[in-house]
Amino acid sequence: MGQRIHFVVDPQGWCCMGLIIFVWLYNTIFIPKVILFPHYEEGNISVVSVLCYYFCSLFCIASLFRASVADPGKLPENPKIPIKELEHWELCNKCNMMRPKRSHHCSRCGHCVRRMDHHCPWINNCVGEDNHWLFLQLCFYTQILSSYTLILDFCHYYYFLPLKKENWDVFVFRHELALLRISAFMGLIILGGISRLFYTQLMGIFTDTTSIEKMSNCCEDISRPRKPWQLTFSEVFGTHWKILWFIPFRQRQPLRVPYHFANHV
Repeated sequence: MGQRIHFVVDPQGWCCMGLIIFVWLYNTIFIPKVILFPHYEEGNISVVSVLCYYFCSLFCIASLFRASVADPGKLPENPKIPIKELEHWELCNKCNMMRPKRSHHCSRCGHCVRRMDHHCPWINNCVGEDNHWLFLQLCFYTQILSSYTLILDFCHYYYFLPLKKENWDVFVFRHELALLRISAFMGLIILGGISRLFYTQLMGIFTDTTSIEKMSNCCEDISRPRKPWQLTFSEVFGTHWKILWFIPFRQRQPLRVPYHFANHV
């Protein structure tokens, strides 16, 4: 069961995503050159610290690209609805198409998305049933990478031994203080924003409610029985194996294939 490519034509989303990629490139290029590699060569840090930084960076950018191009759960134009499941569907008053309950119409994308949480301009895509797990991974690895960067910025001045060999003819070393201040500023801003977003996402999964349902406060299934948190997380990530919840390089398989899923994937 392959995952379809979903591309949203939105200049505002392109700008937001471009800003995120710029911050990622900035820290991935300058932090190793200014801190990691020089201190590794002088024995102040181990190779594990360098590899961990690059692994966090790789997982962060992988989850970003996958979340931005993954189909969030776009509904087909003519879904086949079994008679016995008709009560679980409703008519969208914006596109006049039948959709499963708990779906939502995204005015920016122009179509309905199954179990839509919100439209995120930072990934230029909706966050829905099929890419919610990637969005959670993006928030998680962005926090890890931002925290790691801030720790390196701090340790470079207050903990690591002073560097003995420095090439002052290179631009990054002649402007080291300014570059690291920019890195620390961006890290603090991103860490603060992402941490708050990640917390609300986790609370939504714990309570089995989407951001749209919380804002509208009119979810029809608000009195439905609460599921165990392990089950709600497994449904989002598509597996009961918790170690796979942290891997962006895999294909998500729904735990229970709904009747409308096979029609469009």
